[in-house]
Amino acid sequence: MAEQPSGKRPVQVDKDLLAILCCPDTKLDVSLADDALISKMNDAVSRGVLKNKAQKPVTELLDGGLIRADRKILYPIREDIPVMLIEEGIPLDQVL
Repeated sequence: MAEQPSGKRPVQVDKDLLAILCCPDTKLDVSLADDALISKMNDAVSRGVLKNKAQKPVTELLDGGLIRADRKILYPIREDIPVMLIEEGIPLDQVL
């Protein structure tokens, strides 16, 4: 796999795990977010303007993310582990 521009390695999520994961709130399917969206979100994290559903600031850069099928929420991936907690979901209306 190609290296990401930031020099970080690509996120690795098992395809079988990805096939069974869904949004814990709505049960909608999730899919791997593209690098461009993760870059936008990390820019917002760096500026201190990104908040999760619990209205708490997101302070850690995202390694990747799982985007809900309706494209309204992204669940962060950190160290190849999807964080599938409702309150950790990040509303995408902040960056789109």
